[in-house]
Amino acid sequence: MPLKITRTKKVLIAFGTALVVLTGGGVAFAYWTTSGSGSGTATVATNSQTLVLHATTTGALSPGSSVPVAFSADNASSTSLQVGTVHLVSVTADTAHADCTVTDFSMADVPENQMIPAHSTGVALAAQGTLVYADTSVDQSACKGATLTLNVSSN
Repeated sequence: MPLKITRTKKVLIAFGTALVVLTGGGVAFAYWTTSGSGSGTATVATNSQTLVLHATTTGALSPGSSVPVAFSADNASSTSLQVGTVHLVSVTADTAHADCTVTDFSMADVPENQMIPAHSTGVALAAQGTLVYADTSVDQSACKGATLTLNVSSN
């Protein structure tokens, strides 16, 4: 007797076959390989951060003498900053010694080339300078006992 397949059986066979293909045979994906390119943008901050430099001396000066100058730096910014060369910009005397000839004091540039870490204070710089008090042919008594301020900068 021939086997009669009803419509319901056909639907069940089709569903069962589809289920076997999906679970047993896996799922197949087709794709193409290719290459690509593109571009994007980023912004780099400008160098608006600055270091605070400090200069300290030991010993007292007299005409014709010199004293060592030690330097330190504070960096409040969120990135490391570099001290290049320290320059003596100017020397000022306290108000009680306003007649002191501050141009008699000098210091050669001091190469440091040292990185100062972010959020740091009082970082000692490796190189020292030398503050020189020139011995001139005029009376330099106006500078006796003066407290000098060394104004320094770096690049």
